[in-house]
Formats: sequence, structure tokens, C-alpha cells
Amino acid sequence: MVDADASAIESESERMSGTDKTKPRAELPGPVVVLVEPQLGENIGMAARAMGNFGLTRLRLVKPRDGWPNMAAERAAAGADHILTQVEVFETVEAAVADCALLFATTARAHDQAKPVVAPEAAAREIVTEVAQGATAGILFGRERWGLTNEEVSLATRIVTFPVNPGFASLNLAQAVLLMGYEWFKLASGGEIPFSMPERSERASQHQMEAFFTNLVAELDKVEFLRPAEKRDVMLVNLRNIFSRMEPTKQDMHTLHGVVMALAEGRKGPAKGGVLDGGQATRLRALLAEQGNGEGGSSSVRGLARLLRRNPTDAERLLWQALTRDRRFAAQFQRQTPVGRHIPDFVSFSRRVAIEIVQPGEGEVVARDRAARTAWLAERGYRVVELAAAAIERDIETALATIEKA
Repeated sequence: MVDADASAIESESERMSGTDKTKPRAELPGPVVVLVEPQLGENIGMAARAMGNFGLTRLRLVKPRDGWPNMAAERAAAGADHILTQVEVFETVEAAVADCALLFATTARAHDQAKPVVAPEAAAREIVTEVAQGATAGILFGRERWGLTNEEVSLATRIVTFPVNPGFASLNLAQAVLLMGYEWFKLASGGEIPFSMPERSERASQHQMEAFFTNLVAELDKVEFLRPAEKRDVMLVNLRNIFSRMEPTKQDMHTLHGVVMALAEGRKGPAKGGVLDGGQATRLRALLAEQGNGEGGSSSVRGLARLLRRNPTDAERLLWQALTRDRRFAAQFQRQTPVGRHIPDFVSFSRRVAIEIVQPGEGEVVARDRAARTAWLAERGYRVVELAAAAIERDIETALATIEKA
């Protein structure tokens, strides 16, 4: 059990650091990386790690100073074991590159040899083309202290050098491998980044913006924020422009409205008996009506649903008390609970029944949303019961009988 827990912790740590072994590794035919007389096992391991970052798998070593295999290399590879287990070791550079039709020598120094000198991007383009034709391409990397000799550079088809600070041009071995691997992988894989910003919900409608702004102004008036009176209109224009410049999404509006309601009602709710007045309930439900095309499980929408649970209208409170006390329905219904992307007023998952309360004075948007929600629930096997708030307050027993018939 301890071993399983340790494995789980290690896997989670790797995912957090960006190494997720549950995802498939990129399998792209790439160039051979040749390290000439590397001195430290740690440098070999870090070079292998850089190769793994960019899909390179073929590593060759020429006379590693500390021999092979090397425990220090395994520790520094940070999980690039699939590269180290396939390492090939050679006694000479000539033997290590014998099968390479295209060979690049990396160096920060001019070797005064009459052969093309290219940047990593140009080298990567040639490598991609060569490998696509079935040929072997290789990249030579020199010793940590003094790089490649003139004789070793003479074996190469091209020289690769990096656009670095001329007064501090030396890179460590892993950095040089990483730069070449990055340029090659970018071309070979099409340059797609692994993730992007999550898709935002659609832009907020004018109705949603107006409902939020109306509520915001009402709360600001309660604390006399919009004064002096002669500056009220200018302040309102400035406030409206702040939100219109943002081009907020529906999700943004849900969040902002939840913030305003939490500040305005969060502490006053219990003192007022926990009841929203009709205007507040209508505005809040109008905003939730816009949720029809959003993500029902989002934290902000759940927050608004919790606000409705804490502040029921008279009809909701009356029906909730009746449902919890009546033996026919006890412990079967929940209030303001998301069902997929929708939030009916009451729902019984065991009975597959949803209850919608029709509030007085509800507008067209709310009615249209209810119709869409009813159709969505019906398609998934729910029976939807609509009850007028006035009817519930007038005769709760008749309302319960209607629910029982469903």
C-alpha cells in the first residue's frame, strides 16, 4: 500500500511539473545526437532530458570519460530512461557518424573551414527534409571544455552556430542539445503548442448586461455611492463603459453578479429572514436563464444557485417545507441543484421529476429559458411540473397532488 501511495504521489508530481506519463510520447523520426567525449554523467543525463522534451530518441556517445552505463546520467535524465536504455557507444567519431548522409557540427568558434555555416532554424529545415527521404541526419556536440576539434568539424556537412552574445557565447551541453531539438521538433510537429486558453463562453447579451447594471446601480444607490447628484449621470456612463470595454462573456456576468449579490445580501440575508424580494428574485433568475448555453457545473453558477437556496421566495420556501415533511416526497427532492447545464427549482433524481415555479411578472427571456430547459430535461427522461407561485401560496395541498400525479 505504501508503494502504491508513493507511486501515486510521484505520478501527480510529474503531471504538475509538466511530465505526464499517461500521455503518449511523440514518435517522430529525427536526427541522431552524437556527444563527443562527454566528461560528466550529469551532462549526458541532462542532454537526454532535453532530447526527451523535443521527441529525439537516438543518442550516441563517443568515448564517455566515466564509461557507460553511468548512474549519474540516470539521475540527471529525470525520466528520460527510454533514451538512455538505447544509447550507442563508439570509440571514434568516424564510427559514430558513418551512416549519416547529412551531418551538422555545432560550435561557437569559427573554424575557418570552407563549408556552409547555418543557424539552428536552417539546420532543422534540412534535417526534416533529409529524414523524410529516409536518410540519416546527425548533429555533433563537442566536449564541455573545448568543443570539437578541427578534424571532427571537417567530417560535418554543415556547421551550426547559435545567435548568442558574442562576449559570452559558450553554452553547456544540454542547452545546445535543447536548442537544436526545439528547432527540429517545432518544424517536424507543425509547431503546435500543447495547450491554449480554455474556450470562453459566448459574449454576454445586452439583456444580461442591463440586468447586471440595473442591480449594481440599485445597490450603489443604497449606500449613496452615486453622489453628488449633478455627477450621477457622468458616473453612470463611466461605470457602464468600464464593463462594455471588457466585452464580458456570460460567465463573466454570472461571476460579477454573484460578487455584487454576495456583498449586498451575504450578511443581510439572515436578518431579513433570508427572503429575496420579487424584483431581486426575478433579476437573479433572468441571469440564470442565460446559463442555458453555458457550463452548468461552473463555480460561479453554483454560487448563484446557493444564493437562491439561502434566499427562497415565499412560494419556494412553502413548497420546500411541504416536500420535506410529506412522507410521499421526504428526502427525494433537492433545491436549486444543477442537472447537467440547467438548474431547475426542484429536482428528484430518483423519481426523474423536476419542478419549475412560475414567478409573477417574469419576462420573455425567463419564459423562453424555461421552455428550453423543459425540453432539455424531457429529452433525458425527466417529467417537468410547472406550478405558479400564486397557486402554491394559495393551496399547497393541490400543488402536492399535482406533483404526485407526475
